[in-house]
Amino acid sequence: MDEIELVKGSKCVVYSMGSEKETLVTRGTFVGNAYIGKDEGICVRMDESHKEMKGKMRIIPVSMIISVDIIRAGKKKKKDGEDNPTHYYG
Repeated sequence: MDEIELVKGSKCVVYSMGSEKETLVTRGTFVGNAYIGKDEGICVRMDESHKEMKGKMRIIPVSMIISVDIIRAGKKKKKDGEDNPTHYYG
């Protein structure tokens, strides 16, 4: 199986722990990671399914995530030097 990576621009649905008996469902576009104190979280810009919250950013602590559905994967940007050999073979 190929390695799967959540990259910026990916459309996703994130299921996370909400209240005691509720699962919080966040639909939108993954925009990156953030830190809340020492805890890491993922940032999702919410879509129209969130009505008046459309366009707002939600930070979901990684420890609260139950699952992530990737609806459409974003394009992974190549970093400088990636796919370029570090040695010259002549």
